[in-house]
Amino acid sequence: MSDKEVLHILGEDVALGESAKVSFNVAKLHTQNTIDVPVIIERSKKPGPTVLITAGIHGDEVNGVEIVRQIIAKGINKPKKGTIICVPVINVFGFIHMDREFPDGRDLNRMFPGIRGGSLASRVAFKLVTEILPHADLVLDFHTGGADRFNAAQIRIIKNEDNLDELAQVFGAPFVLYSKHLKKSFRNTCYKLGIPVLLFEGGKSFHIDKTITNTGVNGAKRVLHHLGMLGSKFKVSKPKKACIYITNSKWIRANYSGMFKSTITINSEVKKGEVLGNITDPYGSFNHFVKAPNDGYIFNINESPIIYQGDAIFHISTKFK
Repeated sequence: MSDKEVLHILGEDVALGESAKVSFNVAKLHTQNTIDVPVIIERSKKPGPTVLITAGIHGDEVNGVEIVRQIIAKGINKPKKGTIICVPVINVFGFIHMDREFPDGRDLNRMFPGIRGGSLASRVAFKLVTEILPHADLVLDFHTGGADRFNAAQIRIIKNEDNLDELAQVFGAPFVLYSKHLKKSFRNTCYKLGIPVLLFEGGKSFHIDKTITNTGVNGAKRVLHHLGMLGSKFKVSKPKKACIYITNSKWIRANYSGMFKSTITINSEVKKGEVLGNITDPYGSFNHFVKAPNDGYIFNINESPIIYQGDAIFHISTKFK
């Protein structure tokens, strides 16, 4: 942890009060070119906790990468005490090709804790878990909605963890979603190692949304302020609204294929039977209204103009507080 005078990470030594940019390298391209994945480390002269800030586990989740980029560019990652480690793009292979997965077709977030001699994705997972993660006291992991599904800004945590409940409230996203750990995910591995993690979801793939990035950056500032790590030059504002805690939810799926348009906005509170959008055909002969099956909040909307029967088009809370 960062109370050590010298942090030994990825073959480099970083003392208290020092800054460093070290390389997280696992493999070369097939052209033998080396890809350097920068890991940005900022250490205060004053000992304190270590916060690991990550993004880009999926290569197409650029909104999360932008949040971490802003945290670094604005100097938010320079702590008043302790250490902040930023890894803006974990899956750099996917990021280069604008692809969710690795070149071998594997989803990195289903490969943890990884294997030293395994597949490319598994090796990246293994190196992250063995050489970076052990230094962390807390992880802020930034994600984005997949495909054309736009996620409301939300923190995902498991139930019955008082520390996570407190940190999620401090972060101040509009929603806190209680969700189980997925097997072989980064979050599940952190949990098994006893390292608390706040997983942030917001926006959609291949897209940078200003509201989502602002929520992510401000949330990170609030957490760092809560830990006594945020630099004194930064102002921290309270969230405009109290967090909604979603304890249960369901996907509303399309009953028909066709052209789809949502008529409500993300974060909306809706009533049972309220029209959420409509599905039409290109010929003007068909128009199906999608209605809310229950009272709740809409925290994910499919923004694809073309959908197929069975596609997930809205994520709605069924129980919340």
